[in-house]
Amino acid sequence: MNKNTGLSHLIEQFLNAQVAEFDAAENTILAYKHDIGHYADWLAKKNYSFLKADQTQITEYIIYCSDVGLASSTRARRLSALKKIYSFGYDEGWCKINPAIKISGPKKNKTLPKTLTTAEVSKLLEVSANVGRTSNDRKRNHCMMHLLYATGMRVTELVSLPASAVRGDPNMILIKGKGNKERMVPLTSISRTLMSEWLLIRDGMDTLNRKKTGSTSKFLFLSNSSKGYLTRHRFYKLVKEIALNSNIAPNKVSPHTLRHAFATHLLGNGADLRTIQTLLGHTDISTTEIYTHVLDERLKSLVFNHHPLSKM
Repeated sequence: MNKNTGLSHLIEQFLNAQVAEFDAAENTILAYKHDIGHYADWLAKKNYSFLKADQTQITEYIIYCSDVGLASSTRARRLSALKKIYSFGYDEGWCKINPAIKISGPKKNKTLPKTLTTAEVSKLLEVSANVGRTSNDRKRNHCMMHLLYATGMRVTELVSLPASAVRGDPNMILIKGKGNKERMVPLTSISRTLMSEWLLIRDGMDTLNRKKTGSTSKFLFLSNSSKGYLTRHRFYKLVKEIALNSNIAPNKVSPHTLRHAFATHLLGNGADLRTIQTLLGHTDISTTEIYTHVLDERLKSLVFNHHPLSKM
C-alpha cells in the first residue's frame, strides 16, 4: 500500500491556504507545487511516508538534491517549501511534530545580478522595432521592451498589464505586483508614445476578436493563450531573439536583466535607494541594496581597465 495515499489532497489544502491566508502569488504557488511534488516522488521511490518522515529523511532528501547537481539556491527553495508545508501540517494536526523545523538550508552563493550597459540596452531597444513576424508583432515587441526598461517591471507584471492601466496617455501607470501590492511608476516620453500607438492596434485586434468570437480581452498585450495575454515564456524567447539580432550574447539578456539594468542605471545616475526600492516594488530595502554592489564592481572594472597605472 502506498504510504502517501491522499497526499495530493493534503498538498492542495496547503496551497489553497497559502492563497487564502497569505495572498501568495501564482508563481509562488507553482513553485511550491513543483518542489513539494518532487519531494513526494522521492519519498514514494524510497517507500517513506510523508506524514511520518523525520529530520533524518528530510536531510537525506536535501543531500540527494545536492548529489544530483541542483544549485544551492534550488535546494534552499525546496527546503523552504518543506518547512512551510510541514509547519502547516503540524498546525493542522496532520503530523505530531514538524520534522523540518531544525534543518539548516545550504548557504546561498552571493552572486551579483547580471546587468547591461546603457549602450547594450539602447541597441536592444533599437533592434526590437524590427523583430517580429508581422508589423503588429514588431510594434508590440518594441513597446514591451521600452516599457520594461522604462519601468523596471517584473516580466509577469508587464505581460499581464491591463489595458485600462494605460488609457488616457498617463504620465504614470499603476502596477499590481507581488502579493497584489500596488505601486505607481512614471513613464518616459518614448514609452508613452509607443504605448499609445500599440493601444490603437490592440483595440483594433480586440474589436475584430469580439466580432469573431463575441469575447474581449482586458489585457494590453492580448493573445490567444489560456491566460489571455502573451505568456512569460513567449516574451522570454522574444528577448533572446532580440539579443541575438543585436549581436549581444543571448545568455546575457533576459527580461529580468533589463529590470536589473533599470535599477543599476538609475543608481549610477544619482537616484537614491529608497526611490529605486519603491519603483521596483521591493518590500525590504536590503534587496535593493544589491545594486550598490553592482555599481561598485562596475567602478572597479573601469579603474582596472582604463586607469593608466593599472597597466604597469
